[in-house]
This record gives sequence, C-alpha cells and structure tokens, in this order.
Amino acid sequence: MNALILAGGLGTRLRPLTNYLPKPLIPLVGKPLVMHIIDSLPKEVDSVILAVSYMRDKLEEYFKENDVGRTIILVSEEEPLGTGGAIKNVSRYLDDTFIVMNGDVVCSLDISDMLKFHKTHGGIGSMSLWTVDDPSAFGVVGCKDSKIMTFQEKPKREEALSNLINAGTYIFEKEIFDYIPDGVVSIEKQVFPKILDKGMYGYEFNGYWVDCGTRANYITAQKILLNNGYAHVSTDAILEDNVKLTGQNLIKRAHLRNCNIGPNVYIEDDVLVSSNVTVSNSMLLRGSLIEEGSTIEGSVISQGCIVTKNSVVTDTISAKD
Repeated sequence: MNALILAGGLGTRLRPLTNYLPKPLIPLVGKPLVMHIIDSLPKEVDSVILAVSYMRDKLEEYFKENDVGRTIILVSEEEPLGTGGAIKNVSRYLDDTFIVMNGDVVCSLDISDMLKFHKTHGGIGSMSLWTVDDPSAFGVVGCKDSKIMTFQEKPKREEALSNLINAGTYIFEKEIFDYIPDGVVSIEKQVFPKILDKGMYGYEFNGYWVDCGTRANYITAQKILLNNGYAHVSTDAILEDNVKLTGQNLIKRAHLRNCNIGPNVYIEDDVLVSSNVTVSNSMLLRGSLIEEGSTIEGSVISQGCIVTKNSVVTDTISAKD
C-alpha cells in the first residue's frame, strides 16, 4: 500500500528557520516533522511518496542517510498544483487504495482505524474530520450518518453547516483520478463536489490536531507531544549548580548551569544555557548559546545562535546572522 505526503510548501511563516531547512525536516521533539507523519502510517504502507519542491536536495540527503523502514520516493512539484493537482502529479505511483496526508499536520489520528472505516463504508473516499469552535478559517463538511453531503469553504461562523472541518488526511480509491483534471486543481472546490454521489465519508477523531505552519502552532505541537510521552532528560545532559526543571521537557546532550527550564522546552545537543537564564515553551536547537540572565519564552533559537547576556526573546524564531 502507498501513501502520499503533500510537502511542497516553502515554509515562509517559519522563516528564518526554513531558510536552511525544508519544512518537512524542521525538528519536533527529537525527530523531523515529516517523520511524525511517516511513523503514524499503518504497517501495510510500504512506500511513501513525498510531493516536494523546496530544498529537495536536503530531503534526498536525509532519506539517503536514514533508513525509515519504508521506500521513500521524492517527486518534484515544479509549480504549486493545489492538493488535487499534486495527487494527479504522482498518480503513476498510486494504485488501488491509497492514503494522502498533509505534511504540516501533527495529530492523534489512528490511520489504521480510519482505513478499516473506509473499507467498511466502501466509498470512493474517506476524509478525516476534526471539531473546532470556530470553523470560519477551514473547509467545513455537512454529514449524515458519516456520509458527507455537502462542503463549505471558509464560511462565516454563523453560516457554518457544522463545526466539523477537513483535517487533511484522505483515503482514496484509484477511481478518484477519473475526477481530477490535469494542471492546478483545488480538490476541495473542483473534485469533492463531483464525487459525493460516489460515496465520500467522514471519519471523526479525538485527541489532538495541530497545523504546524506557524511559530505559535509549532510550539503548541511541541507542548502536546511533550505531554504525551516525549518528555525525557538524557543521561548525557550536564545539569549543574541548581538547575530547576518545571513541567514536561526534552533535554538531549546539553549543558545547563543554574537556570530555570520549563515547562514545554526542547533542548538539542551541544547547547549551553548559562546561569540565571529562564526558558519556557521554547526550542533551543543544536549548538546554540544562551548567555547569562536571558529570558526566552515562546521562541525557537535556531542552530548556532547566540542569545546575548540579559536578552529577552519572546514569540520569535531567531537565526544565526
């Protein structure tokens, strides 16, 4: 069985972090974002196709150096094709039943259970559904007994058919290609309305769902994962002179001195955190240096960055000059 991960975005809202890393490879509690998605796939998925454009060479290098237990195929998308166009562009690799996932999303979706749901209902496609308080920024669906009856794209809050939104994971039968034209195609606007009578079903799930496309959401995803089993302090970490840890954190081979860490902090290898520093809800990436007296909140300190003495860094992605 094959799966497609849509990972062609430039990651502009995560710059400057994505100036040197493609978004699929940005770190999230110890592994690249894309690996959270790949690792969530059912065992029967033996091949994963990534639709990519930005920094393809970095992705090729990563998958050449790391065996992820499945065949990885990178397919370039020379220009943005929309979700429908991206699926059609890799159709030669997809046959029978296949999975499509958004490369930005980290969630608790049980794809194996969704696959059983899809096979039981026997339609042309199934879509993951998530409940939100305000659906006005999303694609909204109206369902009856799990069958999707209609779609709304970013309706006014008071006009929304429901609070169920398209959560970005699909399972399709190969017949879907009969309804996707060539070129740039919005699957939500141009394809889904044409296949409702072929059986399009909505799979609701609970737990967590985060689109990691912004700094705030990226930090939120980290917090959720740290509170769902990823927290750990490495035995290779050096903690000296009364380091105070609060809440759930992941600390790798770093050196911490007389500082306050947490909650929800991720610290990579070769990071030095100096005395009288406070770090919360943040990421300190490999080789960064946090000098004395600084405060970091809601921020990503990129590889090799130096936060100078007594700095206050809030809600920022900082990069090395």
